[in-house]
Amino acid sequence: MKSLCAALALSLALAACSPPPVGYAYSPLVTERRATLSEHLLALLPVEQRAVAKDEARWLADTAYQAAAGIARVNDSHFPGWAGNALINARLQDRGLCWHYQHDLFRELRRRPLRYFRLGCCVRDMEEASEHNCVYIAAKEGIWPNAWVLDAWMWNGRLKVDDARELSPKRWRDLPEVCHQQERYYPEGHSFPIEHWSILRAADGEYQPYWTDETRRSAQYRRMYDNILRGKTEHPGRPTNY
Repeated sequence: MKSLCAALALSLALAACSPPPVGYAYSPLVTERRATLSEHLLALLPVEQRAVAKDEARWLADTAYQAAAGIARVNDSHFPGWAGNALINARLQDRGLCWHYQHDLFRELRRRPLRYFRLGCCVRDMEEASEHNCVYIAAKEGIWPNAWVLDAWMWNGRLKVDDARELSPKRWRDLPEVCHQQERYYPEGHSFPIEHWSILRAADGEYQPYWTDETRRSAQYRRMYDNILRGKTEHPGRPTNY
């Protein structure tokens, strides 16, 4: 009986570590969380804007949860969070650092021009061992930390949402330079596929933009290219897998 319980616990743990399955973001629990995030986003706006901004808030909330799961499936990481980082830094796993997820989620949320909200990037403990990068959503004229933080990395595609106003101001800060960088790669309304990565580990081991000669010779670029080709058969006619 103990062996059976141990095996069941191991199976559940491995399932939780694996990327979310197709349909995860449409489960009753996550559907409820999407609706809650939409309400939280609307509460950031002036009262007179909330009725007309409902569609945009709901799109952002739905896309955040759906895209986070889709990104994890593309990364194909079976060890979330810091365990995944250790494997990547040891060159045993290719993709899945927190800033990878930050860039990828930012890319997905740039698929629609925004009228009432804006995207941002933020970081905890910058340049320390515990550095952690996320995306946030604020009102169009809102400033950090009046925002909701979206973390697709910690739970391997199972989106974690935090109120930035409740995070430590000594540890967390706005990161506008990353937004400006990613905005150049992904203009509002873009149609890059979900398999596209803006920054890759080049052949010399340094991270560089996807279009340089060094990255085009890298294993990560070949994987990205293969992923894009596979995506054309898995989700034909549309850029996303969700």
